[in-house]
Amino acid sequence: MKKILQEDLIYEILSVVEEIPEGNVATYGQIARLIGRDKNARLVGKTLSMAERYGDYPCHRVVNHAGRLVPGWPEQRELLLGEGVPMKDAFHVDIKRCQWDC
Repeated sequence: MKKILQEDLIYEILSVVEEIPEGNVATYGQIARLIGRDKNARLVGKTLSMAERYGDYPCHRVVNHAGRLVPGWPEQRELLLGEGVPMKDAFHVDIKRCQWDC
């Protein structure tokens, strides 16, 4: 049976994303842990890929565990730089300096 992403779960994920402070980033796994689904980082990523259907959320503040930006989304880098997020290189934020301490 195919798993269906329920709207209450989508909004639970998006409500956490909404709490990430400007100038900070969170990881997919971090968000998964915050909603009590430790092993569902990919579910978080899938939800964020369709977040625009549900409103305006700061999804640009979510990166992978190594700080890598979303491939194919060059605007993410510009949005993060505009918030003062430090970068290690063109494709990674300095996760040690800017990870959300929640």
